[in-house]
Amino acid sequence: MSPELHRPALSTADGPWSVAIDAAGAGWDFSGLRVADLPAGGSVEFTLSGVEAIVLPLAGSCRVSCAAGSADLAGRESPFAGPTDYAYLPAGSAVTVSTVDGARIAVPAAVAERAYPFRHVTEIPVELRGAGSCSRQVHNFGGPGVLDAHRLIAVEVLTPGGNWSSYPPHKHDQERPGELPLEEIYYFEVAGGGPAYQRVYGTSELTAEVRTGDVVLIPHGWHGPSMAAPGYDLYYLNVMAGPAATRDWLICDDPAHAWIRETWAGQQVDPRLPIGGNR
Repeated sequence: MSPELHRPALSTADGPWSVAIDAAGAGWDFSGLRVADLPAGGSVEFTLSGVEAIVLPLAGSCRVSCAAGSADLAGRESPFAGPTDYAYLPAGSAVTVSTVDGARIAVPAAVAERAYPFRHVTEIPVELRGAGSCSRQVHNFGGPGVLDAHRLIAVEVLTPGGNWSSYPPHKHDQERPGELPLEEIYYFEVAGGGPAYQRVYGTSELTAEVRTGDVVLIPHGWHGPSMAAPGYDLYYLNVMAGPAATRDWLICDDPAHAWIRETWAGQQVDPRLPIGGNR
């Protein structure tokens, strides 16, 4: 039976965490995510038992410390202010995150049997994908080829108001040529407090209005589009991990809609991009 796919804001809250989803709580095996709002002078401590993770500032700056290393993260004003630096944390770490002025942090995580070195990453590739009303901005901070990790893959996507992203709809739930199985978490923030919408279909069915702090789980099946309502820019954080021996992000487009990609060649990228510019 599929888990509940839409987790509204604060529905998974646990202590200092406004979002607290581990693999067991998601009803699957590999991917997890935590989000915390730390007040000025605040801190949070946690242990990565059998998981690797990233500390990603969503807003504000913070200091990350563990036995493997420490870093002062410059962060950013908000998810809509461009990409941010971050810290990668090895499996087994006991971690403290502290802040002087207050910060909101995300901790994407994945089950891992191997510990990779602690890293403070400051160079973040920014890509503009699609065209026209399918234009979006991708911060490929935790993808293969950018970050060495055991299973964890993570990216950020910014979609201008009125545009569609995660489109054409696609899936990654089989191991076969051109596709690898990945459990995926979407965490949303919407500028101006407006609504956005997420579609999942095929093996599970969901069409949900999502708002800041909401999470949607993608255990399998087609997903997309992620729709930004006119007037409200959309941010989402994708966290992915799976069982394949190769850590790669290989997807299969829904063949009913794959032709949409061909139309982009004759269109311009949305001039509102990039949102926040490049760090």
